Amino acid sequence: MDFDRLDNFENVEMSYVSFLSRGYISKNKHIFERIKLTDFSRFVLYSCIYGTPIFKIGDCGKSILILSGIHGNELPAQLANLTLMNELIGADVNNTIYFIPFASPNSTMKNERTFNSLDLNRAAHITNSLSNQIVRSIEELKIDFVGDFHSTAYNSNPGCESVFSSKNPSPESFLVAKHISREVGSEIITYDIAGSQYKGAVEDVCNLRGTPAVTCEVLSPFASIGKGSFEKSLEQMKSFLAYFGF
Repeated sequence: MDFDRLDNFENVEMSYVSFLSRGYISKNKHIFERIKLTDFSRFVLYSCIYGTPIFKIGDCGKSILILSGIHGNELPAQLANLTLMNELIGADVNNTIYFIPFASPNSTMKNERTFNSLDLNRAAHITNSLSNQIVRSIEELKIDFVGDFHSTAYNSNPGCESVFSSKNPSPESFLVAKHISREVGSEIITYDIAGSQYKGAVEDVCNLRGTPAVTCEVLSPFASIGKGSFEKSLEQMKSFLAYFGF
């Protein structure tokens, strides 16, 4: 995967995971009205018109991915991811941080959970699905750790602010989750074996392939940004980075 340096934004590079997932984020008023339209935010939204962009800041230390938008109607984490990138432009980072703020721009545009009727968090093991393409990019880039950020509504699964992890075969998944839980108070939900409850979650497929990963959830009604949910998701992301000394 080849990355291009963005001349207008210090220390930022970008590439694409897929060109099949393109969408206009601005058509989703529930998130667009909350986005601070900096020059960089405008560039990211423009990039989504062509597919799923991936951004890179830094070039040292551990390689870390912050992922959001696997479910297009889970909006707080997507807003938090974009906000975090804006904060890190020009920053002196001690790791290599990759960002996929909108995993499926088409789904976010439509404010839908699925992409082409497929739940991407049950399809990361299916060859050539969009989430599988993300997993393959993780492997190609030799990313060391993955944080997949979501939101959940009351009376859904899990229905509470939480961080998912597993202890095997990537035990550091649980250590990262424990750190986030201790720092921000998110409930730990952990399994002895990755993928033992259901198949195809990005987190589980990464853990099974030897890349420690966690899934973080905040509480928010689907297809909207509930009060405090964006801020909490941003807090989870920063705690995830803090585990690596950021």
